[in-house]
Amino acid sequence: MKKKYEWFLSLLLLCGLLTGCGALGAAEKVPTSPGPVVVERGERATEETEVEETEAELQKEELVIGAAPERTPVQVKGIYISAYVAGTASMVDNLIAELDRTEANALVIDIKDDFGRVVCEMNSPLIDELGSTKVYISDIQGLMQKLKEHDIYAIARIPAFRDAWLGETRPDWCIKLSDGSVFKDRDGNAWVNPYKREAWDYLVEIGKQAGALGFDEIQFDYVRFCTEKGMQDAAFDEADTEGKSRTDIILEFMEYAYQALKEEGLFVSADVFGAIINSDVNANSVGQIYGEMAKHLDYISPMIYPSHYADGNYGIEHPDMQPYETICAALNDSRKELYFAGLDGSHIATVRPWLQDFTASWLANHIEYGGPEVRAQIQATYDTGYDEWLLWDASCKYAWDGLLTPEAAEAEKARIAESRAALPETTYALETAAATEESSGESQADGAVLEAEPAAASPEAQVQ
Repeated sequence: MKKKYEWFLSLLLLCGLLTGCGALGAAEKVPTSPGPVVVERGERATEETEVEETEAELQKEELVIGAAPERTPVQVKGIYISAYVAGTASMVDNLIAELDRTEANALVIDIKDDFGRVVCEMNSPLIDELGSTKVYISDIQGLMQKLKEHDIYAIARIPAFRDAWLGETRPDWCIKLSDGSVFKDRDGNAWVNPYKREAWDYLVEIGKQAGALGFDEIQFDYVRFCTEKGMQDAAFDEADTEGKSRTDIILEFMEYAYQALKEEGLFVSADVFGAIINSDVNANSVGQIYGEMAKHLDYISPMIYPSHYADGNYGIEHPDMQPYETICAALNDSRKELYFAGLDGSHIATVRPWLQDFTASWLANHIEYGGPEVRAQIQATYDTGYDEWLLWDASCKYAWDGLLTPEAAEAEKARIAESRAALPETTYALETAAATEESSGESQADGAVLEAEPAAASPEAQVQ
């Protein structure tokens, strides 16, 4: 009996050994560590992600996770339109017809108007919480689709720190007087306190939402302090300012907004006073330093309307009556200042000036602006080495006869390139720049109009 039992145990052991060897052979075919995980660009890897490529295949190209969307620049020649116009299909169709037949290829559209209202529905809890929305563009998706069909570059204009709506809903974000009341300009509009960083997130949120709707670029306007006399009574809390100047905080905001929106694949631009070019006095008042702001933008748009320069500015008797000479003088100063700003190797924004397409009838010495005057300003832009421009008219009625056909514009582009190639490389001697700053800079400080940033009484009134 004992022998039978020993024989049975021996047989059982032999079977176990044979089974174990077979299992070991199978185990060699099972990976001891997870295989390479293939992740599409911008996606996160998960445990459920399927293995689709070998390690050798993965080595063929660099894997980039969460990369910012690629941005393809467009050479812009554009016009401004209000939210009211953008929300009126017949007006948009008429404008698109003009863009199709001329060299113009871009629209600057209010996505937040001059009174602080967001002009279309957006998917944003923050905007909903503030109740900012007042719909002027009811079919924003249809509008954006139409612009893309006609290859029109879409720029979302966001007036930043002038905001009547926030004066009512978030007075704690706004500039206040020494008695604690909200400061209001002569038109009754409150101004956001640029030192209130929580307001920065709100502005960036509007920009991100505009990008989600299909806009290519975010353009900030009123990126400054109010310059009216009443500002002398404004009180700023030291806990907010932290010892920083007006120019310091505007630059910080610009850098913050630029980085946040650039990561969304959007281009970023800003409108600035033409008077700040080569003028420390005006720059400190408004909070804008031209050369430094250009380091935190893709495009910088100086508002160099001839009507905004006082008689005698740049040595021109009546600037509004000499549009070509005035634009040339302003943009030559721009070129000099940005040349020096970029000597440290910094990125410098492309200059895309705002040009005048309205008649400044309030001036004693003015001329009627039409096609020839618009073309003279565009020519001055090209002759000073710049290629992009924007036209402003609050009524959104433009002198289309001042623009070329697409074919003529291409021929003009070739001619300009040829003429520029024949010119010697431009450099600026330090003593020349210093002399220019002393003469034209002081002249601007005394003569340029800081308060006159174009705006309209209401979106509807802009087209009356």
